[in-house]
Amino acid sequence: MYPEKTDFSLQSMEQLHHSLMDFAEKFRQEIAKIIVGQEKTLDLMMVALLCNGHVLLTGVPGLAKTLLIKTAASLFHLHFNRIQCTPDLMPSDITGVEILDEAHGIERGFRFIKGPVFTNLLLADEINRTSPRTQAALLQAMQEKQVTVVGKTYSLDPPFIVFATQNPIDSEGTYLLPEAQLDRFLFNIAMDYPSLKEEMEIAAQTQPASLTPEPILAQTRLIEYQKLVHEMPIPQYLVQWIVTYVRASRPEKGAHDDIRRFVEWGAGVRASQNIVTASKAKALLSGHNTVATDDILAVLYPILRHRIIINFVGEAEGWNSDRIIALLLEQHPFTV
Repeated sequence: MYPEKTDFSLQSMEQLHHSLMDFAEKFRQEIAKIIVGQEKTLDLMMVALLCNGHVLLTGVPGLAKTLLIKTAASLFHLHFNRIQCTPDLMPSDITGVEILDEAHGIERGFRFIKGPVFTNLLLADEINRTSPRTQAALLQAMQEKQVTVVGKTYSLDPPFIVFATQNPIDSEGTYLLPEAQLDRFLFNIAMDYPSLKEEMEIAAQTQPASLTPEPILAQTRLIEYQKLVHEMPIPQYLVQWIVTYVRASRPEKGAHDDIRRFVEWGAGVRASQNIVTASKAKALLSGHNTVATDDILAVLYPILRHRIIINFVGEAEGWNSDRIIALLLEQHPFTV
């Protein structure tokens, strides 16, 4: 998920950390010129960028999901592409296609035309509106940072991060994302309606914001920030708590009765890894010198929300993954 680990001196780590804190503040200020509210979503997006992790934004129409991603992407000196997912979208529309090139007269050959996946930041808008076959075209790219077309493998330039949106209430013409693809997303961020004050401010805007923010971060500096995540220490007892907590989500022998009754599948090993690394990134953004319990709690729900699968009995009785996460927090409180 991250660039190769690089050893930093203590002084360079402190300087880079201060630089990161300055960038995070500028990031929030620039976004606030266009987007009203959504502070928690912005913080999680910054964590994902530091983790080089993919993000799934889930929310009803009108919450500015697409605008939020496009605005955030404009703050980086990175290549940005957008895919509007539709039922007739083909895998080659994402990865690219080989065409017969006759430009050299008699000598003819095939030339590969790169698709929109060859970028740094990719917006897959309404990802659940495209077919499973096309969704699968993103799977290799998201996990392995490369794509294979007609037997040839092409690497993607780092960083490569997918921001996808989906509408949870409109089921007509949509396809559920398979669990294998959901597990590739670092976060599933559930966006909610704005507060009364924020909605009044949005309603008072007479025309859409036309401001385009200037880029404030270079690609090389973002990669340095991603490497810095490796250096953030985390106490061993917190790692043990994370692993114990994730294992408790699985409906196995000895699990809580409600887990065995209502959970079809619990979170896997990748969830533990993601919680550890995302909490390190959150600690950096919070100005901490080590990971704290608040950093873990800030990333727990969006990491586990799409990895705990409720069975039919649980759905019938009103259970969802967020309720399971809360139950597990009651059963496994933080202890030193």
